Amino acid sequence: MNLTGSPWTYEAVQTLIALVKEGVPASVISLKLKRPISEVRSKIEDLGLSTPTEA
Repeated sequence: MNLTGSPWTYEAVQTLIALVKEGVPASVISLKLKRPISEVRSKIEDLGLSTPTEA
């Protein structure tokens, strides 16, 4: 199921927050949530969070 372009659900946001707090890179979060990396990075920024620098 591709969620691209759909609104963020409460569950997806909670998963995103948990993964960020675990130090998971945005590229991996993107794959897990099936959303474009740009959308994931934007949401992380909207939430005032940051992800580890990717190599």
